Amino acid sequence: MDTNTSVVGMGNALMDILVRIDSDDILKRLDLPKGSMTLVDQEKSSMILNLVKSLPKSYTPGGSAANTIRGIAALNDPATYIGSVGKDELGNMFRDSIAEEHVSPVLLTGTQPTGYAIGFITPDSERTFATYLGAATEISPDKIREDMFSGQRIFHIEGYLIIDHPLIQKALKLAKAAGAEVSYDMASFNVVEDNRDFIRDILSQYVDIVFANEEEARAFTGKDPEPALEELAEYCKIAVVKTGASGSLIRMEEETYLVRAIEADPVDTTGAGDLYAAGFLHGYINGMLPEQCGRIGSLMGGKVIETIGTRMSDETWEDILQQIRQISED
Repeated sequence: MDTNTSVVGMGNALMDILVRIDSDDILKRLDLPKGSMTLVDQEKSSMILNLVKSLPKSYTPGGSAANTIRGIAALNDPATYIGSVGKDELGNMFRDSIAEEHVSPVLLTGTQPTGYAIGFITPDSERTFATYLGAATEISPDKIREDMFSGQRIFHIEGYLIIDHPLIQKALKLAKAAGAEVSYDMASFNVVEDNRDFIRDILSQYVDIVFANEEEARAFTGKDPEPALEELAEYCKIAVVKTGASGSLIRMEEETYLVRAIEADPVDTTGAGDLYAAGFLHGYINGMLPEQCGRIGSLMGGKVIETIGTRMSDETWEDILQQIRQISED
């Protein structure tokens, strides 16, 4: 069995600025589709920050792939993150924060300000992001090198990067040339809708493991979760469709596994899918069965929604590690 448990992720390096709101009114006012990620320019993002300046906020490193990689590092697997930040306070905050969480940062320095995602959390715990990418967009194909993937077992990529087709194609080719398997998280239904043909191409050529939630799976296939899972599995070795409180569906080697969600008291769904991927990949690279991988994913996703943001307490991580040990013995 391959004992290499190294994972490298690449994504938009962002600071998450999380704000709790008491209704959907502000989302409608700002024309932000609930539950989605909407890209905004610096002017609009500054306007939004000014609009919510009186509300309490929390800051945490963000970006889909960064959340996954931080989760993997917390489970004691070697983890590296590739991204781009600006020469500013938010950039320093991002770099220092992920390093403290035992992630090896490979951070390029852009000319724009560090990107940030303003996350609105509604009373139903749903999150809606208005994202200013800033320096995160300055990962260009010419800055991606083969040595970034050397010795890595998994290359995990977030769907939000899919809009940069040349970047994705080069990174995937280099990762495959270095012998890494590719894990891809679809990330957002509106991104899937806008890039369906390109996603189909990379799934068939490069991707080994694909993660999607119900909306993303439907945006790609036009189907409900179970038939969508079967279609996704035609492209990849492993397909996962997350179905929220119902759990998740996993398809591997023509077998389908249903994994139930854990009981949780949700306060913020930010990072639920990202931490699911972290748990699943931890199980996978450590040689566990598909159902065990899914159970660890569900555990991680269920625990993170019980806190604001994606930074869980030391006590929570101790509980997670203990439960993972039990799952690995089942």
